[in-house]
Amino acid sequence: MEEKYLAAKECLKKYNQEQILNHYCTLSEEKKSKLLDQILTIDFAQMKELYEATKKSADFSKDEIEPIAYIDKTKLTKQEYDKYYELGRNEIKSGKYAVVTMAGGQGTRLGHKGPKGTFDLGLKSHKSIFELLTDSLKSQSEIYGVSIPWYIMTSKENNKDTVEFFEKNNYFGYQKNSIMFFIQGELPMCGEDGKILIGEDGLIKEAADGHGGIFESMRINGITYDMENKGIQWAFIGPVDNVLVNMVDPILLGICKDKHVLAGGKSVVKAYPEEKVGVFCKRNGNPSVVEYTEISDEMAHRIDENGELVFGESHINCNLFNINTIKNVSMNKLPYHSAHKKANYIDENGKLIIAEKPNAYKFEAFIFDAFDKLEDMAILRVKREEEFAPVKNSEGNDSPETARKLYEEFYKI
Repeated sequence: MEEKYLAAKECLKKYNQEQILNHYCTLSEEKKSKLLDQILTIDFAQMKELYEATKKSADFSKDEIEPIAYIDKTKLTKQEYDKYYELGRNEIKSGKYAVVTMAGGQGTRLGHKGPKGTFDLGLKSHKSIFELLTDSLKSQSEIYGVSIPWYIMTSKENNKDTVEFFEKNNYFGYQKNSIMFFIQGELPMCGEDGKILIGEDGLIKEAADGHGGIFESMRINGITYDMENKGIQWAFIGPVDNVLVNMVDPILLGICKDKHVLAGGKSVVKAYPEEKVGVFCKRNGNPSVVEYTEISDEMAHRIDENGELVFGESHINCNLFNINTIKNVSMNKLPYHSAHKKANYIDENGKLIIAEKPNAYKFEAFIFDAFDKLEDMAILRVKREEEFAPVKNSEGNDSPETARKLYEEFYKI
């Protein structure tokens, strides 16, 4: 322990982060060991770069942003639909398809204590989000005559509760050996002065590294290895909070196969030009997603000869990747974006600081930054009322009320 302490102290001195050990002597032996492990595994050079980047504004003025081609699912001819369906169906039936659900969040914004996936949407059945997703996956597995492997990414904060929830409910009737849980990566949070924060537990305060961190987490946790072992070639990756998500869509898969591309994504038409969503585009010749903060008012309102928005394909975080793409992206870190957040922490004097306004930075990678690494990808436009019912806010748009209504109307219950 003494050697680890001296090594940690030397590392902190190099990066002017000595405050991390200010209250080391007050910790239990177990926490002392955990804190030293944290210090010795953090990339402090990277953290310094990330903090310095918060002082600069992103400049997209030199990027060439163009609309991207898409296929409208509702406008496919019967011949096209049948061709794509057959291509996709064959892959799924052959056991080459898996589903990955990003479920690391808590239901705090919904007023729910526990993982967001355990939230009761308020249906007559009182099924949780996890059970609704399981129902969907069970029915798809029956259609294709194969137990589709399901990988669920949790967080350090909710992994135990999530696993226990599935165990307590007997995995909602899904095959236990077809489900694998793995934990999302984290990065330290830092204050506005660049100093890494200490949480109320006396350890370095960390936050999930964003949905773009899933590729590295899949590699580190052996998920990509497990997929290859099972002969899986395609993985759908989506969030837990869309209760109408179509996780097994042979059409999107068939289009990817037909066009010989290694990734696909689903879009819905923007509800209105100013809607605060990222939209699919071509950026400097490569597929990408342009955030609403990056797009000019003129671009947001631009319409084509059919009267449709030129930049109107909203990214709804329904993504399909070939296993080779997942492996390649996992070996090359995606860029991190900073978010100014409220964070409670222990200051240098041992006092608990309760944040009343944003006072710290967390760093996240975005899954759509992986698209920039591709020469091309398939975009499938779907109907919002059929595939997109997110549960993000306690009331108003994208709330349990709106998601419940969309779910009941779609399933006619």
